[in-house]
Amino acid sequence: MKIRCIGGGPAGLYFSLLVKKAHPDWDVRLFERNPANVTWGFGVVFSDETMDGFREADEPSYREITDAFVHWDDIHVFFGGEKFVSTGHGFAGMQRLRLLQIIEARARALGVEIRHDADITSLDAYRDADLIVAADGINSFVRRQYAAEFGADVVQRPNKFVWLGSTKRFDAFTFYFKRNAHGLWRAHCYQYMPGTSTFIVECTEQTWQRAGLEGASEADTIAYCERLFESELDGAKLISNMSLWRNFPRVRNRKYFHDNIVLLGDALHTAHFSIGSGTKLAMEDGIALANALEREPSLGAALAAYQTEREPAVDSLQRAAQVSMEWFEETERYAERMAPLQFAYALLTRSLRINHDNLRRRDPAFVEQVEGWVAERAYAAAGLARPAGRTPPPIFTPFRLRDLTLENRIVVSPMCQYSAVDGLVGDWHLVHLGSRAVGGAGLVMSEMTCVGPEARITLGCAGIWNDAQVAAWRRIVDFIHGHSRAKVGLQIGHAGRKGSTKLLWEGVDEPLPEGNWEVIAPSAIPYKAFCHMPREMTRADMETVIAEHAAAARRGAAAGFDLLELHMAHGYLLSTFLSPLANRRSDEYGGPIENRMRFPLEVFAAVRAAWPQDKPMSVRISATDWKAGGFSDADGLALVTALKEGGCDIVDVSTGQVVGDQQPQYGRLWQLPFSTRLRLEGGLPTMAIGNIQSFGDANAIIAGGRADLCVLARMHLADPYWTRHAAYEYGWPLAGPPQYATVDLPYTPRWS
Repeated sequence: MKIRCIGGGPAGLYFSLLVKKAHPDWDVRLFERNPANVTWGFGVVFSDETMDGFREADEPSYREITDAFVHWDDIHVFFGGEKFVSTGHGFAGMQRLRLLQIIEARARALGVEIRHDADITSLDAYRDADLIVAADGINSFVRRQYAAEFGADVVQRPNKFVWLGSTKRFDAFTFYFKRNAHGLWRAHCYQYMPGTSTFIVECTEQTWQRAGLEGASEADTIAYCERLFESELDGAKLISNMSLWRNFPRVRNRKYFHDNIVLLGDALHTAHFSIGSGTKLAMEDGIALANALEREPSLGAALAAYQTEREPAVDSLQRAAQVSMEWFEETERYAERMAPLQFAYALLTRSLRINHDNLRRRDPAFVEQVEGWVAERAYAAAGLARPAGRTPPPIFTPFRLRDLTLENRIVVSPMCQYSAVDGLVGDWHLVHLGSRAVGGAGLVMSEMTCVGPEARITLGCAGIWNDAQVAAWRRIVDFIHGHSRAKVGLQIGHAGRKGSTKLLWEGVDEPLPEGNWEVIAPSAIPYKAFCHMPREMTRADMETVIAEHAAAARRGAAAGFDLLELHMAHGYLLSTFLSPLANRRSDEYGGPIENRMRFPLEVFAAVRAAWPQDKPMSVRISATDWKAGGFSDADGLALVTALKEGGCDIVDVSTGQVVGDQQPQYGRLWQLPFSTRLRLEGGLPTMAIGNIQSFGDANAIIAGGRADLCVLARMHLADPYWTRHAAYEYGWPLAGPPQYATVDLPYTPRWS
């Protein structure tokens, strides 16, 4: 096979080495635009667990690489005049140039032909190759040339950064956060060879401009940064190597190959320098492609297998890198609103690849310090005496809203069951909600309970528009209060244009075959093309809806619910008023966010007035429509600010389901950043939603100030006793019903 590799970074070199090792008779040639022994950047980072795959792929280069490592276990965070130390992280750094020299020497020894000073700008001369490997970096000309075929997506991120070196020896991965007259600066520092370190400086574009660094030379940059970090450098110097201010390019590609051209390394994907995994990704690409060529019967099959293998791993790491990158882009938000200890914890768990439990295994002393800090504030805010003895995990600290105190931070999400008859809930709902209350959750939420028969999504939706429905709900509420310590919340709402449809399992969003009722919305725009065409609401319709919601609130109080939630999310009636994609009105209820939220706020005010003042209210919102031109971050902040002023106690932060052609970015904890932003900027407590699965993730959400309550849906469907299992895992004495006292549990029931 004839292989031509464009680019001599870690991806191209390592792939060439491996494929030539496996097939000495193959014609493998690599072309690198830089001269020999020249590269941009200073050091690269590997975690301890990364290296096993490299040992298996090629033992000789593995030994040379690891012999060149500088190891450290600690992370140091300097913020707010304090230094925080966390240990057990297991990193290694080395000089980027040395890494390339090791791999190149090994590749040459195996017979790879390598040419430097080869600035390739066209593939015309290599058309006779069986395989062309594009490993030509972030600015890949191959990716640009075939951008449409690869589905290339390159985004320049907003922050500015400059990659410097330093003569200071850092014995830990060190983060500095330092303010001056121009703004807040971040420095990412680590030693990559004895006595020499990487020193990356990052800031917002506004800070960079205020500092007068636009157009700065390398000498200007060095001088400014040495003055800025004078005390931190302790007399050491900063070093430049093509060190110019730039924006980080986030690179993704929908397809990893086109015909016989395949992308590797930074040409294919980037991961922000804050997680130090770019080189790892690049070299693992080389391993995967070489292995695919070895085991598959044809080149086409090998390239397809390469993408199939790499895509999940790349997507997972890029999601983590995205969250980490956004954390550093938005550090001002955390720095202004978090105590130093919580700030340091949030930094360490920012991508949640290291969650609370993982951090505890690495550094139990630091986690115990954080847990004590969280517990002290939680018990004080709840007006409770902190129990003597062991400190609770964050999810088992109390949380107070008005006169309601939740025993823990776990919430059973509202989940429509489509099993009511004429709006009446029955035995299914009793078992569904009752089992999850006995399962230990602090708050159990009803499904969206409709304020009128024409407010329903389906004929199976629960309602609270008559006295019989109140009695049916009272039965469930009384059971939960009588047999658990859980509190019960009622979510009320109106389906709007999503109403009059089949049951979920009969056809999602499909209109009923007969007996449909008229649906209403702010504008006559259907949710999807096959859905009902709604009628644009009149002021009389608005008055009716307001009255229905207020009456539902009064009935909810009569049924004994502890908390009331108003549904303003997921494309239901109030949500469609908020979205500019669904609300095209030209009156005072359409246009800017101040108008679009006018009617939802009128409903909220009526409900708040009808609901007992000593009981809390929440509002569920969709913080984004997941479509350009939809509900924005600024809209969300304006809405939360208005809700806070109107007496809302907590915001339940969900996203999407507002328009039929949304494009969500699914993944682990995918909606969490919206909760964090609105909590810190809006000044209201939040509930976090979105694929929260593990106990460690939930604890990290609470301890890291990302939300005040964790709302779980699918995990509670799979495990009604999720919270009780968490208590068992942590050995925490969560009270159980007396009927369970005979079970051998690691705690003593405290029922009276």
